[in-house]
Amino acid sequence: MTVKTKKPTLTADGSDDDPLLLRQPTMSDGAAVYKLIQACPPLDLNSNYVYLLLCTQFASTCIVAHQNHQLVGFISAYQQPEKQNTLFVCQVAVHESMRGQGLAQYMLEHLLKRSTLEHIKFIETTVDPENHASRRLFQKLARQHRAELVELDFFQSEHFVKPQVEPLLRIGPLRTHLL
Repeated sequence: MTVKTKKPTLTADGSDDDPLLLRQPTMSDGAAVYKLIQACPPLDLNSNYVYLLLCTQFASTCIVAHQNHQLVGFISAYQQPEKQNTLFVCQVAVHESMRGQGLAQYMLEHLLKRSTLEHIKFIETTVDPENHASRRLFQKLARQHRAELVELDFFQSEHFVKPQVEPLLRIGPLRTHLL
């Protein structure tokens, strides 16, 4: 389902005639998603094949944002098989031209409003301790839903090729009627 909506805020030129389009990704988005992630360090770049899988096999739990016929945002997520009420958010990417306008939060909220995800009560994700923008995004989501945000040890340095840590952030229970 494609939803036309106004942008979270106006573009730099002040125009408001090119609406932001939010929808489930399709196979034709795979290459553009790959290029967007590539342009969004420090996000880990997966193969184009992985993004094609996300855009087809996991489309119901992912979202893309288009503006002016350009992909400007992407969230990949999946429902955890062993935790049916939990959505695991893998990556959140926003084109640099749209950063600072609330697009990531807007996409996440829109994703949670899907009827196929109305049973979701918890969000889980991993975030590098140095990724302050992502941490703020999930802190804001927790505040908005008046939900607890718990940080747990998860991926440790020995799990990665290059030393790093990715703690698990768990937010919930969500109160989706607040959106």
